[in-house]
Amino acid sequence: MAGKPKENKTVRYKMHVKTGDTVQVIAGKEKGKVGEVIKAIPKESKVVIKGVNIRTKHVKPKAEGESGRIETFEAPIHSSNVMLYSAKNEVASRVGYTFTEDGRKVRMLKKTGEIID
Repeated sequence: MAGKPKENKTVRYKMHVKTGDTVQVIAGKEKGKVGEVIKAIPKESKVVIKGVNIRTKHVKPKAEGESGRIETFEAPIHSSNVMLYSAKNEVASRVGYTFTEDGRKVRMLKKTGEIID
C-alpha cells in the first residue's frame, strides 16, 4: 500500500534566550557570572556566553617551523543554566511573553516587566 510521500517538515527548536541577550548563569561552577550571549545553538539547547566557561586547548604546530600554542575559548553551556538579566535593575528573571499595542509578540522579564525585544 503506497501512502503519501513524507513532507519535509522543518523542526523548530525553541529557547528562551537569543544571541545578544544579557544573561546570568544560575547553576554550575560559573554561577553568578553575567555576560552576553555570543552564539545560540538551539539543536543542542546550548549557548556560548562571552567571558563565561573559558576552556584552554593545546594546539600542535601544523607547518614546519611553526610553534605550538595554547588557545582559550568560551565553551557552550546548557540554556537551562542561564536566566535573562536586567542590567538596569541588576536582577535575573524568568521570561514571559506578551503582546504590544500593534500586536507583536515580545519577550518580557517577569520580575520587572521590562520588554526585551
